[in-house]
Amino acid sequence: MSRGGEDRRSRAVPSNRWSRLYHLGRATGDMALGLGWGGLRGLTSSDQGQGRIELSPAHARRITERLGRMRGAVMKMGQLMSMDGTDVLGPEVAEIMGTLRHEADSMPLSQLDSVLRRELGKGWLKRFREFDFTPIAAASIGQVHRAVAADGRDLALKIQFPGVRESIDSDLDNLGFVLRHSGLMPRGLQLESLLDEARRQLHREADYEAEGDALEAYNHALGDDPQIILPGVHRDLSTPRVLAMDYVHGVPVDQLADRGDAAAEQRDHAAALLSRLALRELFEFRLVQTDPNFSNFLYDTERGRLVLLDFGATHAIRPELVEVYRRMGRAAQEGNRTTLEACSRELGYLDRDASAEQVAALLELLEMTSEPLRHQGPYDFGASDLFERVYHRGRTLFFSDRLAGSPVSETLFLHRKFMGTFMLCRRLQARVDLRQIFDPYLRSAAPTGA
Repeated sequence: MSRGGEDRRSRAVPSNRWSRLYHLGRATGDMALGLGWGGLRGLTSSDQGQGRIELSPAHARRITERLGRMRGAVMKMGQLMSMDGTDVLGPEVAEIMGTLRHEADSMPLSQLDSVLRRELGKGWLKRFREFDFTPIAAASIGQVHRAVAADGRDLALKIQFPGVRESIDSDLDNLGFVLRHSGLMPRGLQLESLLDEARRQLHREADYEAEGDALEAYNHALGDDPQIILPGVHRDLSTPRVLAMDYVHGVPVDQLADRGDAAAEQRDHAAALLSRLALRELFEFRLVQTDPNFSNFLYDTERGRLVLLDFGATHAIRPELVEVYRRMGRAAQEGNRTTLEACSRELGYLDRDASAEQVAALLELLEMTSEPLRHQGPYDFGASDLFERVYHRGRTLFFSDRLAGSPVSETLFLHRKFMGTFMLCRRLQARVDLRQIFDPYLRSAAPTGA
């Protein structure tokens, strides 16, 4: 497991609920000050003419630093916000917020030692021939250190921040409090069900033994694929809060976008691999890694291989749900509104008593979203304004109460996966023939035993 390392600030993780509420309140206050009254009103406006979220770089930096200091569930939410793209946040602000994907503050050495003593024993350092005390990555739930085991194995150790698992419930309670009283949520939204699903997911992500199980299950489902690489798990050095994996080489896949025209072929290849893998996960494996964080994917530029790193957010998907998505994809491609509406009701996008206007608004949004699936030949994500159109149309419907439904909770993280894949293709400015990749999965049923 490898992500480029650099010097980072080290700060103790705040673990008291009230101190975490304080930091969340400060971050929310910075956002409110940064946006101003007009910005807050624009953020929740149903006016399709609204442009970017006007948040100054200074305020974005303060929000990012505050969330990076907190780590945990609230930072995870900030990571999702940071993926919205430069056309929504503005290039400077998007770049600052993007640091949340891989640059949380690291633990002080005293806190790191305390965690490893508790997890691996008092003599934990003797179990390694080498141990780099400077983390190569620090994210929302833990930080990663490179190490060489006593027997010579080259490892990446993911070490969980202290108190993060215990703070998940209080963080989401605090977040719910802020959202309910901020005026940023539309009337009638089932906020509690969304937070409950986020709570379940984050507790799974904070169990590193479960993540090791998920990684091995995913590897078994993947089989022998020479273009996809997964790190192996080393159980003798793993615990519920420490995950030892192979150290693997590659560059963060989104950095291919910074290499200019010379990397165009690599960008297209990486995006095609990611898109095909997302469909295999849903339709073949029925096991989906739902965290779209860009830094979870590396690209081996020498061998043209995709490297997958993080499996804490892995979800098993019910076969019947897979088949609804298959029918929905086929209907979207064929322009079959009757089937598209029926699938939307099965997935909870539409309530039984949804009005004709609400039905029409949702179907228009779904048809817009599925544009790449109907496109003949490679779809040019770099030239497309689809994200902006979907974002502004979706925001309009969301805050005008024209979306009527409470989606099946399992779909929330699937959507996160698909949107993350779309955003990464967009970040790479890739050209991908999604219709060609998608077509085989629309024609056949899920493989038995996948």
